[in-house]
Amino acid sequence: MNFSDKAVITGVGETPYARGHSNKSSVQLMLEAIRNAAADAGLKPHELDGIIPPSGIFSEALAANLGIADMRYSVTILTGGASAVTGIQDAAIAVATGLANHVCVVGGWKGYSALRPKPRPPSASGPSRDPNAPPKALAKTAMTLATTDFYFPYGVALPVQLYGWLATRHQQLYGTQPEDTGAIAIAARKHAQLNDKALMKGQELTMEQYLNARWISEPFRLYDCCLETDGACAIIVSNPERAKDLARKPVYIAGAAEGHPYPADDIAARPDPFEIGLSFAAQKAFDIAGVGVHDMDFMQIYDCFTYVVMLQMEAMGLFERGGIADYVKNGTIELGGTCPINTHGGLLSEAHVAGANHIVEATRQLRGECGERQVKNAKLGLVTGWGDLGDGSIAVLHN
Repeated sequence: MNFSDKAVITGVGETPYARGHSNKSSVQLMLEAIRNAAADAGLKPHELDGIIPPSGIFSEALAANLGIADMRYSVTILTGGASAVTGIQDAAIAVATGLANHVCVVGGWKGYSALRPKPRPPSASGPSRDPNAPPKALAKTAMTLATTDFYFPYGVALPVQLYGWLATRHQQLYGTQPEDTGAIAIAARKHAQLNDKALMKGQELTMEQYLNARWISEPFRLYDCCLETDGACAIIVSNPERAKDLARKPVYIAGAAEGHPYPADDIAARPDPFEIGLSFAAQKAFDIAGVGVHDMDFMQIYDCFTYVVMLQMEAMGLFERGGIADYVKNGTIELGGTCPINTHGGLLSEAHVAGANHIVEATRQLRGECGERQVKNAKLGLVTGWGDLGDGSIAVLHN
Protein backbone atom coordinates (compact mmCIF):
# COMPACT_ATOMS: atom_id res chain seq x y z
CA MET A 1 0.00 0.00 0.00
CA ASN A 2 1.01 3.64 -0.46
CA PHE A 3 1.27 5.08 3.05
CA SER A 4 2.21 8.60 1.90
CA ASP A 5 0.70 11.24 4.22
CA LYS A 6 -1.28 8.58 6.08
CA ALA A 7 0.89 8.94 9.18
CA VAL A 8 2.27 11.97 11.02
CA ILE A 9 4.90 12.72 13.64
CA THR A 10 3.07 14.22 16.60
CA GLY A 11 5.68 14.29 19.33
CA VAL A 12 9.44 14.27 19.84
CA GLY A 13 11.52 14.23 22.99
CA GLU A 14 15.01 13.58 24.23
CA THR A 15 17.19 13.48 27.30
CA PRO A 16 20.15 15.79 27.82
CA TYR A 17 23.19 14.54 25.91
CA ALA A 18 26.28 13.75 27.95
CA ARG A 19 29.80 12.40 27.76
CA GLY A 20 30.22 11.11 31.25
CA HIS A 21 29.23 8.38 33.62
CA SER A 22 25.47 8.61 34.07
CA ASN A 23 23.73 6.91 36.97
CA LYS A 24 20.80 6.09 34.69
CA SER A 25 20.55 2.91 32.66
CA SER A 26 19.86 2.91 28.93
CA VAL A 27 16.27 1.87 29.64
CA GLN A 28 15.81 4.75 32.09
CA LEU A 29 17.11 7.18 29.48
CA MET A 30 14.68 5.81 26.90
CA LEU A 31 11.75 6.02 29.29
CA GLU A 32 12.62 9.65 29.99
CA ALA A 33 12.74 10.42 26.26
CA ILE A 34 9.41 8.63 25.64
CA ARG A 35 7.68 10.55 28.43
CA ASN A 36 9.05 13.80 27.03
CA ALA A 37 7.82 12.92 23.54
CA ALA A 38 4.37 12.01 24.86
CA ALA A 39 4.16 15.32 26.73
CA ASP A 40 5.24 17.12 23.56
CA ALA A 41 2.36 15.48 21.69
CA GLY A 42 -0.18 16.08 24.44
CA LEU A 43 -0.53 12.36 25.14
CA LYS A 44 -0.24 10.32 28.31
CA PRO A 45 2.45 7.63 28.04
CA HIS A 46 -0.12 4.87 28.53
CA GLU A 47 -2.00 6.09 25.44
CA LEU A 48 0.80 4.83 23.22
CA ASP A 49 -0.10 1.48 21.69
CA GLY A 50 3.03 0.67 19.72
CA ILE A 51 6.76 0.69 20.49
CA ILE A 52 9.72 0.19 18.16
CA PRO A 53 12.78 -0.12 20.42
CA PRO A 54 16.45 -0.34 19.49
CA SER A 55 18.26 -3.65 19.31
CA GLY A 56 18.69 -5.34 22.67
CA ILE A 57 15.77 -3.58 24.37
CA PHE A 58 12.46 -5.38 24.98
CA SER A 59 9.37 -3.35 24.17
CA GLU A 60 7.49 -5.22 26.89
CA ALA A 61 9.79 -3.75 29.54
CA LEU A 62 9.20 -0.24 28.22
CA ALA A 63 5.45 -0.82 28.00
CA ALA A 64 5.26 -2.07 31.59
CA ASN A 65 7.07 0.99 32.89
CA LEU A 66 4.86 3.31 30.84
CA GLY A 67 1.60 1.69 31.92
CA ILE A 68 0.65 0.57 28.40
CA ALA A 69 -1.99 -2.09 28.97
CA ASP A 70 -2.76 -2.76 25.30
CA MET A 71 0.36 -2.72 23.14
CA ARG A 72 -0.92 -3.44 19.67
CA TYR A 73 2.30 -3.21 17.67
CA SER A 74 5.96 -3.90 18.32
CA VAL A 75 8.93 -4.80 16.16
CA THR A 76 12.69 -4.68 16.62
CA ILE A 77 14.81 -3.57 13.65
CA LEU A 78 18.35 -4.87 13.43
CA THR A 79 20.06 -2.45 11.07
CA GLY A 80 22.26 -0.50 13.49
CA GLY A 81 22.20 3.24 12.82
CA ALA A 82 19.60 2.78 10.07
CA SER A 83 17.09 1.39 12.58
CA ALA A 84 15.53 4.64 13.81
CA VAL A 85 14.63 5.91 10.34
CA THR A 86 13.50 2.42 9.29
CA GLY A 87 11.36 2.54 12.43
CA ILE A 88 9.63 5.65 11.07
CA GLN A 89 8.74 3.65 7.95
CA ASP A 90 7.39 0.74 9.99
CA ALA A 91 5.48 3.03 12.36
CA ALA A 92 3.91 4.82 9.39
CA ILE A 93 2.77 1.52 7.90
CA ALA A 94 1.38 0.40 11.26
CA VAL A 95 -0.78 3.49 11.78
CA ALA A 96 -1.76 3.77 8.11
CA THR A 97 -3.14 0.22 8.18
CA GLY A 98 -4.91 0.66 11.52
CA LEU A 99 -2.68 -1.70 13.47
CA ALA A 100 -2.01 1.04 16.02
CA ASN A 101 -2.86 4.67 16.70
CA HIS A 102 0.31 6.04 18.31
CA VAL A 103 3.62 4.23 17.74
CA CYS A 104 6.76 5.38 19.52
CA VAL A 105 10.14 4.92 17.85
CA VAL A 106 12.84 5.15 20.49
CA GLY A 107 16.61 5.17 20.29
CA GLY A 108 19.13 5.51 23.05
CA TRP A 109 22.16 4.13 24.76
CA LYS A 110 25.10 4.87 26.98
CA GLY A 111 27.35 5.15 23.98
CA TYR A 112 30.09 6.86 25.96
CA SER A 113 30.14 5.76 29.58
CA ALA A 114 29.09 2.12 29.10
CA LEU A 115 31.95 1.47 26.67
CA ARG A 116 34.71 2.63 28.98
CA PRO A 117 36.49 0.48 31.57
CA LYS A 118 35.50 1.24 35.13
CA PRO A 119 37.68 0.79 38.21
CA ARG A 120 36.85 -2.23 40.29
CA PRO A 121 35.40 -1.12 43.66
CA PRO A 122 37.68 -2.07 46.59
CA SER A 123 34.76 -3.83 48.29
CA ALA A 124 33.91 -5.97 45.27
CA SER A 125 34.03 -9.69 45.97
CA GLY A 126 34.76 -12.55 43.63
CA PRO A 127 37.63 -13.20 41.27
CA SER A 128 38.75 -10.52 38.86
CA ARG A 129 38.59 -11.32 35.18
CA ASP A 130 41.88 -12.61 33.80
CA PRO A 131 43.20 -9.79 31.58
CA ASN A 132 44.76 -12.41 29.31
CA ALA A 133 41.55 -14.37 28.87
CA PRO A 134 40.04 -14.36 25.37
CA PRO A 135 37.05 -12.05 24.81
CA LYS A 136 33.55 -13.41 25.02
CA ALA A 137 32.25 -14.83 21.77
CA LEU A 138 30.18 -12.49 19.61
CA ALA A 139 26.67 -13.40 18.57
CA LYS A 140 26.83 -15.42 15.35
CA THR A 141 25.25 -13.04 12.88
CA ALA A 142 26.30 -12.88 9.24
CA MET A 143 28.23 -9.69 9.92
CA THR A 144 30.10 -10.99 12.95
CA LEU A 145 30.99 -14.21 11.12
CA ALA A 146 32.44 -12.18 8.23
CA THR A 147 34.34 -9.79 10.47
CA THR A 148 35.70 -12.36 12.93
CA ASP A 149 36.72 -14.86 10.25
CA PHE A 150 38.02 -12.57 7.52
CA TYR A 151 38.57 -9.04 8.88
CA PHE A 152 39.87 -9.36 12.42
CA PRO A 153 42.92 -11.48 11.46
CA TYR A 154 44.13 -8.54 9.35
CA GLY A 155 43.58 -5.97 12.09
CA VAL A 156 40.27 -4.61 10.80
CA ALA A 157 37.99 -4.58 13.82
CA LEU A 158 36.35 -1.17 14.24
CA PRO A 159 33.94 0.88 12.12
CA VAL A 160 36.61 3.53 11.55
CA GLN A 161 38.74 0.82 9.91
CA LEU A 162 35.91 -0.85 7.99
CA TYR A 163 34.67 2.41 6.50
CA GLY A 164 38.25 3.49 5.90
CA TRP A 165 38.29 0.99 3.02
CA LEU A 166 35.45 2.85 1.33
CA ALA A 167 37.05 6.24 1.89
CA THR A 168 40.46 5.15 0.61
CA ARG A 169 39.00 3.53 -2.48
CA HIS A 170 36.92 6.62 -3.20
CA GLN A 171 40.04 8.79 -2.99
CA GLN A 172 41.89 6.52 -5.38
CA LEU A 173 39.12 6.33 -7.98
CA TYR A 174 37.61 9.81 -7.82
CA GLY A 175 40.30 12.03 -6.32
CA THR A 176 38.31 13.06 -3.25
CA GLN A 177 40.32 15.55 -1.21
CA PRO A 178 40.39 16.05 2.58
CA GLU A 179 38.98 19.56 2.15
CA ASP A 180 35.89 18.08 0.47
CA THR A 181 34.83 16.00 3.45
CA GLY A 182 36.23 18.62 5.79
CA ALA A 183 33.42 20.89 4.61
CA ILE A 184 30.95 18.41 6.10
CA ALA A 185 32.63 18.44 9.51
CA ILE A 186 32.90 22.23 9.52
CA ALA A 187 29.23 22.72 8.54
CA ALA A 188 28.14 20.43 11.39
CA ARG A 189 30.31 22.32 13.87
CA LYS A 190 29.01 25.72 12.69
CA HIS A 191 25.44 24.56 13.16
CA ALA A 192 26.22 23.18 16.62
CA GLN A 193 27.19 26.69 17.75
CA LEU A 194 23.49 27.60 17.37
CA ASN A 195 22.24 24.61 19.38
CA ASP A 196 22.27 24.71 23.16
CA LYS A 197 21.90 20.91 23.31
CA ALA A 198 24.99 20.26 21.18
CA LEU A 199 27.99 18.82 22.98
CA MET A 200 30.32 20.80 20.71
CA LYS A 201 28.71 24.18 21.29
CA GLY A 202 31.45 26.64 22.15
CA GLN A 203 34.10 24.65 20.29
CA GLU A 204 34.43 26.07 16.80
CA LEU A 205 36.31 24.25 14.04
CA THR A 206 38.38 25.68 11.18
CA MET A 207 39.66 23.91 8.08
CA GLU A 208 43.19 24.30 9.39
CA GLN A 209 42.25 22.54 12.63
CA TYR A 210 40.47 19.82 10.69
CA LEU A 211 43.45 19.14 8.42
CA ASN A 212 45.99 19.23 11.27
CA ALA A 213 44.03 16.91 13.57
CA ARG A 214 45.53 13.56 14.55
CA TRP A 215 44.85 10.44 12.56
CA ILE A 216 42.36 7.94 13.95
CA SER A 217 42.64 5.41 11.13
CA GLU A 218 43.86 6.75 7.81
CA PRO A 219 42.23 8.41 5.90
CA PHE A 220 40.03 9.44 8.86
CA ARG A 221 41.23 12.29 11.05
CA LEU A 222 39.74 13.11 14.44
CA TYR A 223 37.02 15.42 13.11
CA ASP A 224 35.91 12.92 10.47
CA CYS A 225 34.56 10.80 13.32
CA CYS A 226 31.32 11.15 15.28
CA LEU A 227 30.94 11.73 18.99
CA GLU A 228 30.32 9.08 21.62
CA THR A 229 27.31 10.03 23.71
CA ASP A 230 24.94 8.95 26.47
CA GLY A 231 21.34 9.85 25.73
CA ALA A 232 18.01 8.89 24.20
CA CYS A 233 15.41 10.25 21.77
CA ALA A 234 11.82 9.29 21.04
CA ILE A 235 9.48 10.04 18.15
CA ILE A 236 5.72 9.43 18.18
CA VAL A 237 4.02 8.53 14.90
CA SER A 238 0.23 8.82 14.87
CA ASN A 239 -2.78 8.32 12.68
CA PRO A 240 -3.64 11.75 11.17
CA GLU A 241 -7.23 11.54 12.40
CA ARG A 242 -6.06 10.81 15.93
CA ALA A 243 -3.57 13.69 15.68
CA LYS A 244 -6.14 16.41 15.08
CA ASP A 245 -6.71 17.08 18.77
CA LEU A 246 -3.10 16.78 19.89
CA ALA A 247 -0.82 19.57 21.05
CA ARG A 248 1.58 20.06 18.13
CA LYS A 249 1.43 20.83 14.46
CA PRO A 250 1.78 17.44 12.73
CA VAL A 251 4.68 16.61 10.44
CA TYR A 252 3.64 14.33 7.60
CA ILE A 253 5.58 11.26 6.50
CA ALA A 254 5.47 11.63 2.72
CA GLY A 255 7.62 8.62 1.91
CA ALA A 256 10.10 6.19 3.40
CA ALA A 257 12.14 3.17 2.39
CA GLU A 258 15.01 0.93 3.44
CA GLY A 259 17.77 -0.72 1.41
CA HIS A 260 20.73 -3.05 1.81
CA PRO A 261 23.98 -3.40 -0.10
CA TYR A 262 24.91 -6.74 -1.66
CA PRO A 263 26.28 -8.67 0.07
CA ALA A 264 25.09 -6.74 3.12
CA ASP A 265 27.71 -8.05 5.51
CA ASP A 266 30.92 -8.11 3.50
CA ILE A 267 32.30 -4.89 2.01
CA ALA A 268 35.26 -6.57 0.32
CA ALA A 269 33.03 -8.97 -1.67
CA ARG A 270 30.86 -6.27 -3.27
CA PRO A 271 31.08 -5.77 -7.03
CA ASP A 272 30.58 -2.04 -6.40
CA PRO A 273 31.59 -0.89 -2.90
CA PHE A 274 29.77 2.42 -3.37
CA GLU A 275 26.39 0.83 -4.08
CA ILE A 276 25.03 1.12 -0.56
CA GLY A 277 21.61 0.60 1.01
CA LEU A 278 20.54 4.13 0.18
CA SER A 279 21.32 3.47 -3.49
CA PHE A 280 18.25 1.22 -3.49
CA ALA A 281 16.09 3.07 -0.95
CA ALA A 282 16.33 6.72 -1.93
CA GLN A 283 14.45 6.70 -5.22
CA LYS A 284 11.76 4.44 -3.76
CA ALA A 285 11.10 6.99 -1.02
CA PHE A 286 11.11 9.89 -3.47
CA ASP A 287 8.66 8.04 -5.72
CA ILE A 288 6.29 7.35 -2.82
CA ALA A 289 6.48 11.02 -1.79
CA GLY A 290 6.19 12.32 -5.35
CA VAL A 291 9.26 14.57 -5.01
CA GLY A 292 12.90 14.68 -6.10
CA VAL A 293 16.12 14.98 -4.18
CA HIS A 294 16.66 18.59 -5.28
CA ASP A 295 13.27 19.62 -3.87
CA MET A 296 14.51 19.35 -0.28
CA ASP A 297 14.82 22.44 1.93
CA PHE A 298 17.19 20.59 4.27
CA MET A 299 18.64 17.14 4.90
CA GLN A 300 19.57 15.41 8.13
CA ILE A 301 22.11 12.83 6.90
CA TYR A 302 23.49 10.10 9.13
CA ASP A 303 27.04 11.19 9.87
CA CYS A 304 28.99 8.59 11.78
CA PHE A 305 31.87 9.63 9.50
CA THR A 306 32.18 12.48 7.02
CA TYR A 307 32.78 10.02 4.17
CA VAL A 308 29.55 8.21 5.01
CA VAL A 309 27.70 11.50 4.50
CA MET A 310 29.35 11.91 1.11
CA LEU A 311 28.48 8.36 0.02
CA GLN A 312 24.84 8.90 0.94
CA MET A 313 24.72 12.22 -0.91
CA GLU A 314 26.01 10.45 -4.02
CA ALA A 315 23.56 7.59 -3.58
CA MET A 316 20.63 10.03 -3.38
CA GLY A 317 21.74 11.65 -6.64
CA LEU A 318 22.78 15.06 -5.31
CA PHE A 319 25.89 14.84 -7.49
CA GLU A 320 27.86 12.32 -9.52
CA ARG A 321 30.53 10.21 -7.85
CA GLY A 322 33.50 12.40 -7.16
CA GLY A 323 31.48 15.59 -7.51
CA ILE A 324 31.45 16.66 -3.88
CA ALA A 325 34.04 19.44 -4.27
CA ASP A 326 31.86 21.47 -6.63
CA TYR A 327 28.74 20.81 -4.56
CA VAL A 328 30.06 22.04 -1.20
CA LYS A 329 32.40 24.82 -2.26
CA ASN A 330 29.92 27.72 -2.00
CA GLY A 331 28.41 26.85 1.37
CA THR A 332 25.59 24.79 -0.15
CA ILE A 333 25.36 22.52 2.88
CA GLU A 334 25.51 25.28 5.50
CA LEU A 335 22.62 27.29 6.91
CA GLY A 336 21.77 29.93 4.34
CA GLY A 337 22.92 27.64 1.53
CA THR A 338 20.80 25.86 -1.06
CA CYS A 339 20.34 22.72 1.05
CA PRO A 340 21.76 22.80 4.59
CA ILE A 341 22.54 19.46 6.19
CA ASN A 342 22.58 18.41 9.84
CA THR A 343 21.33 21.72 11.12
CA HIS A 344 21.62 20.58 14.75
CA GLY A 345 25.28 19.56 14.42
CA GLY A 346 24.59 15.91 13.69
CA LEU A 347 26.41 12.95 15.17
CA LEU A 348 29.62 14.82 14.49
CA SER A 349 28.86 17.82 16.71
CA GLU A 350 25.52 17.51 18.54
CA ALA A 351 25.39 13.94 19.84
CA HIS A 352 25.39 10.32 18.70
CA VAL A 353 22.00 8.82 19.47
CA ALA A 354 22.08 6.35 16.57
CA GLY A 355 20.44 8.90 14.28
CA ALA A 356 17.24 9.32 16.28
CA ASN A 357 18.27 12.90 17.05
CA HIS A 358 18.25 13.59 13.29
CA ILE A 359 14.52 12.79 13.21
CA VAL A 360 13.90 15.05 16.21
CA GLU A 361 15.71 17.91 14.46
CA ALA A 362 13.86 17.41 11.17
CA THR A 363 10.54 17.48 13.00
CA ARG A 364 11.39 20.70 14.81
CA GLN A 365 12.63 22.32 11.59
CA LEU A 366 9.30 21.59 9.92
CA ARG A 367 7.47 23.00 12.95
CA GLY A 368 9.58 26.16 12.76
CA GLU A 369 10.94 25.71 16.29
CA CYS A 370 14.71 25.92 15.75
CA GLY A 371 15.41 29.55 16.52
CA GLU A 372 18.74 30.81 15.20
CA ARG A 373 19.33 27.67 13.18
CA GLN A 374 15.87 27.60 11.63
CA VAL A 375 15.86 26.95 7.87
CA LYS A 376 13.80 29.76 6.35
CA ASN A 377 10.42 28.63 5.00
CA ALA A 378 11.25 24.96 5.55
CA LYS A 379 8.48 22.84 4.09
CA LEU A 380 10.15 19.63 2.90
CA GLY A 381 13.11 17.70 4.26
CA LEU A 382 14.56 14.25 4.63
CA VAL A 383 16.34 12.10 7.18
CA THR A 384 18.66 9.17 6.45
CA GLY A 385 20.06 6.30 8.45
CA TRP A 386 23.19 4.20 7.94
CA GLY A 387 23.85 0.99 9.79
CA ASP A 388 26.26 -1.91 10.04
CA LEU A 389 28.22 -2.12 6.77
CA GLY A 390 25.99 0.11 4.66
CA ASP A 391 22.33 -0.65 5.40
CA GLY A 392 20.34 2.44 4.54
CA SER A 393 17.02 4.08 5.35
CA ILE A 394 15.33 7.33 4.39
CA ALA A 395 12.20 9.25 5.35
CA VAL A 396 10.83 12.25 3.47
CA LEU A 397 8.88 14.64 5.72
CA HIS A 398 6.79 17.79 5.15
CA ASN A 399 4.61 20.19 7.13
